[in-house]
Amino acid sequence: MMDIKRVFFKDKRNVEEQQNVFAGPVESSANTSLEQQVIAAIRTVYDPEIHINIYDLGLIYNISIKDEVNVDVDMTLTAPACPVAEILPRQVADVIKAMDGVNEVNVNLVWDPPWTQQSISDEARLELGLF
Repeated sequence: MMDIKRVFFKDKRNVEEQQNVFAGPVESSANTSLEQQVIAAIRTVYDPEIHINIYDLGLIYNISIKDEVNVDVDMTLTAPACPVAEILPRQVADVIKAMDGVNEVNVNLVWDPPWTQQSISDEARLELGLF
């Protein structure tokens, strides 16, 4: 089952945590291996206008794995009026759903906190010439 829904964060304490979820390597846990596979799958999805994968653009705010087979992803877009707003969340859901061992995928499109260029990884900044 695939579900894409829009979510607006109201609790600002969680917003700060959400912004820093992927500032570094994923911490080791029982789900690290599946998390790493999910991240690798998401890195195959590119923003068609910027030509950088959406993970390194900082569009993925959170990945949560439940019962070792169900994946929830909170993601945003570079702007609410993004022309690929209907395409990118579906692509994320599709690449994760195609993974072996994944049962259910939920992609939540969030707008708070808004995406900024500070969310872009160093590798993507270098590629975009932002250094």
